[in-house]
Formats: sequence, C-alpha cells, structure tokens
Amino acid sequence: MATRARADNYDYLIKLLLIGDSGVGKSCLLLRFSDDSFTTSFITTIGIDFKIRTIELDNKRIKLQIWDTAGQERFRTITTAYYRGAMGILLVYDVTDESSFNNIRNWIRNIEQHASDNVNKILVGNKADMDPSKRAVPFAKGQALADEYGIKFFETSAKTNMNVEDVFFTIARDIKTRLAESDSKPEAKNAGGKPDVTLKSGGAQPKPASGSCCS
Repeated sequence: MATRARADNYDYLIKLLLIGDSGVGKSCLLLRFSDDSFTTSFITTIGIDFKIRTIELDNKRIKLQIWDTAGQERFRTITTAYYRGAMGILLVYDVTDESSFNNIRNWIRNIEQHASDNVNKILVGNKADMDPSKRAVPFAKGQALADEYGIKFFETSAKTNMNVEDVFFTIARDIKTRLAESDSKPEAKNAGGKPDVTLKSGGAQPKPASGSCCS
C-alpha cells in the first residue's frame, strides 16, 4: 500500500529526475504529485528546481527528492550535471507533440552519457486527457519504444491526475527493490539510507509565462 508519510523520518532517500522537451508538462506532473494541484499557466523551469514528498511504500518510508529540469538546450549543461546523482529518471513526452516523442532517443543518449549505469528509467506520455483528434503519438508507439529499451511505460495527465501517482510509485518501488537487494554492499547503504547531499530550494524556480503546456 502506498500512502503519504511524515517527512521527518524515512527509510530510504530516493532521488528522481524529470527530463524531456520543454512544454511536455514535467513541472505540472511534479506539481500534481507533490502538491496535488494543477495550473493551466505555462510553467517554464529555469535551470533546475526540486520538490520533496515522503510516501509510505510496502511498509517503508520513502523520501522522494524530485528534480525538475529545464528542457531548453541553453540549460542542458546545467541539467546534465544532475544526472549522476539520480537513482531514477522519468522520460516525459507530450502525446500531442510527435517531435517531443522522437527526441526521447536523444534524452536516453544523454542518460547513457551522464547518468549511473544502474539508474532506473520509466517512459511517460503526458497530456493523455487531450482530445483524441490532437493525439500525435499512439499508445502502442509509446509502448513499443519502452519495450525497445526494456523500461516501463505509462500515459498520464497532470490535469486529471491520470496515472500520476502510479508512475512515481512504480519507479520508487523499483528503486527501493534494487537498493534493498544490494543493501549489504557498502556503497548501497549510503545511497539507500540517509541523505548524502542536502539541497536548498530557492535557486531555480518555475517561471510563469503566457500560454499552456500542462495536462
């Protein structure tokens, strides 16, 4: 059973990273999961921002530190610096934007270049609530890409909260399982126990602008 838990005590610290093109709704997914809220305003992340949510998963308290990255090329050097510390990466595209889907392969190459070899990955097709006439990427196409890379796949909607909890809980459970299996190794104990990095919010923050990208 997965529920919210007290944030001051936990068994595992899990660091997640949201990556994908600008405008696919990464910030909205994070806002929905962390605060259970949604905005129709366009949210442009400047550099990188993060939120924290502590959940209870399989009778363990899991503190999720979730980093939201900017999709624009000009911030790529900043955001790739955070790949190495991530335990799980959510690759997000917009089901109404085929180019954002095609660019997933480029994002995966970035992961292969900058992230740890054992990082967990999950593919997320966002804005699944949109009118079917606006859909550019069929569900089957997303599933096929996920199968090609051997990762799990969800379609989501930050607007309706469709599958948002499931995505984060699924990758958190997979990471927890991986950490638990290797918990006897010295290097895994630090990764799965108390935090080895303390970050303070207040650096790069989502910047509202005109338009709408969230669904």
